[in-house]
Amino acid sequence: MRNNRLQRILAAVRPQTKTGRYRMNDLPIRDKLIIHFLLIIILPSVLLGGSILWTVDRIIEKQVSENTLQLIGKVNKTLESYAGNMQNITYFLSFQPEVKRFLERGPGTAQRGAAAEEYEIRQFMQGFTTLYPEVAGVLVVNAQGDYISNEMYARSSRSLTEEEWYKQAVASKGIFTMVGHPQGRNVTTHVSYKDSEVVSAVRAILDPQTQAVKGVVLIDLKLRVIAETAKDVRLGKSGYLTIIDGQGDVIYAPPRPLVSRIPAEWLGDHGSGTFAQEVGGEKLQFIYRASPFTNWTTVGVFSMEESALEAQEIGFYVVCFVFIVCLFGIAASYYLSHSISRPIVQLMSFMRIAESGDLTVRYWGDRRDEVGNLGRSFNTMIAQIDKLLTLTERQERQKREAELRSLQAHIKPHFLYNTLDTIHWMARKKGAEDVAEVVQSLSRLFRIGLSKGSDRIMLAHEIEHICSYLTIQKSRYKDKLNYTIDVPEHLMNVSVLKIVLQPIVENAIYHGIKERRGPGHISVEAEERWGMLLLRVRDDGAGMDAEKLRELQERLAAAAASEDEQGEPREPASYGMMNVQARIQLAFGTSYGLTIESEAGQGTTVTIIHPLLRDGLPPVKRTSEGGT
Repeated sequence: MRNNRLQRILAAVRPQTKTGRYRMNDLPIRDKLIIHFLLIIILPSVLLGGSILWTVDRIIEKQVSENTLQLIGKVNKTLESYAGNMQNITYFLSFQPEVKRFLERGPGTAQRGAAAEEYEIRQFMQGFTTLYPEVAGVLVVNAQGDYISNEMYARSSRSLTEEEWYKQAVASKGIFTMVGHPQGRNVTTHVSYKDSEVVSAVRAILDPQTQAVKGVVLIDLKLRVIAETAKDVRLGKSGYLTIIDGQGDVIYAPPRPLVSRIPAEWLGDHGSGTFAQEVGGEKLQFIYRASPFTNWTTVGVFSMEESALEAQEIGFYVVCFVFIVCLFGIAASYYLSHSISRPIVQLMSFMRIAESGDLTVRYWGDRRDEVGNLGRSFNTMIAQIDKLLTLTERQERQKREAELRSLQAHIKPHFLYNTLDTIHWMARKKGAEDVAEVVQSLSRLFRIGLSKGSDRIMLAHEIEHICSYLTIQKSRYKDKLNYTIDVPEHLMNVSVLKIVLQPIVENAIYHGIKERRGPGHISVEAEERWGMLLLRVRDDGAGMDAEKLRELQERLAAAAASEDEQGEPREPASYGMMNVQARIQLAFGTSYGLTIESEAGQGTTVTIIHPLLRDGLPPVKRTSEGGT
């Protein structure tokens, strides 16, 4: 029986689980800890690694673009410097007096000293080629087709004014223009440069007043200096710089380029930018910047796979780091989850042993964390359960013994009832009616007081009980004691605790009426108010002063606690009232009980506040604040 009771107690506190669907809370704590640790360690590491890779890729791509544009800018500045030197040469020639006279020479005319002037012009041109070694040759043509040069000459007698480069210079109206590689022109050099080895620039010399074309200056720039400027710039392993003109024709490209020609539409109308194209199955990255002075565009070409090598290397280290963190996180998760769940599992095993009925089991760990505190609380709980079970067994044994004694004691009341009835009939037979009435009242008093062991009786029985008591007291005090009982008929069937009026009436007789000079009066009243039953006992006895009334009220306020803790009130003179107060408050709550009103020489009124119990319904226990 003890084990069954223990199992019911443990089952009451055991958490109930729902079945029929999977829940996260149904997982063992070890698995939940592993999942939580992995989410805390691995997931942030993976997200951090991914964000680092993405950020590094963006940063490297941005840096590659910026660095390439800077290199292209430097190359363009160098090319613009060469072009600026060539433009300056055209200005110097146009301002030279001998060149001016040569350009103003009419057709078929000869001037004195013309040969000497041409020699001076050639020497002047030779100075430029000496000062600027990148210049392959300089040629000046007047409007009649006559020309002078230090390194260049016409291949045939065809007039040079019919050349495409001459027409392009005239169309530019005095603006310096880079025309690119010469193609099929009637001009060559003594060094015999190939057309692909030089780049030509032209500028028409205009009359300041009439803006008529007086001639054209043609300068060839060696491609070698352009190649030396561009080929030193390497973009990755196979990346390079190439230079194209405004029509998309290649000015310079290294040997074995990744793309043979870059269409002008790829570049668009922007002065600089970047784009990607797939050429020959390979994804290529293009970064370009145009020079507004030369109208050339320098383009950096490199494979996107090569540009990602640094990002791949960084990504390798990041992946290694994430892998090590994940490996460490998994090991740490298993270790930590095991170290946390193991003592909990041990505590669960102890609880199962205790549930089976063995209350000698104890948690033996010396941990100071929450699990250790829980284990020590478990030990305290098991000890308390063992103590309560022992106490319950002892109380049940005492209850059985008390029931046996009560069964044996039932013989005495019946014997007393029969004896009192015999005295009652013998008194009537002898004619002693007053004795018969007292004996009969005493018999009813005992019978209602016992009430077959019930704690509650009908109010009618309680009134009958107090009437029997007052009859007995009336036989003693004669005319000194008078009483009236006023109870409405509809309240006779309500239930009350038994023997709640007798101690109050007894106190009114012994401390009120007895102390009074002359006859006294006691009234017992009942009424229903505020949903409660009010029983009121009034006397016109000696009463009490304010100090004594305050002390009595304080003892009544502590009556329930005093009765419960010590077994008897601290003031034996008020035992009956203290007992009634304690019984009512222990049964129904502190909102019920006794209230006393008294004044010295004017009497005392005691009101019993009792729950209104109809049809045998259990009362609602109230607190002193009126709660339930």
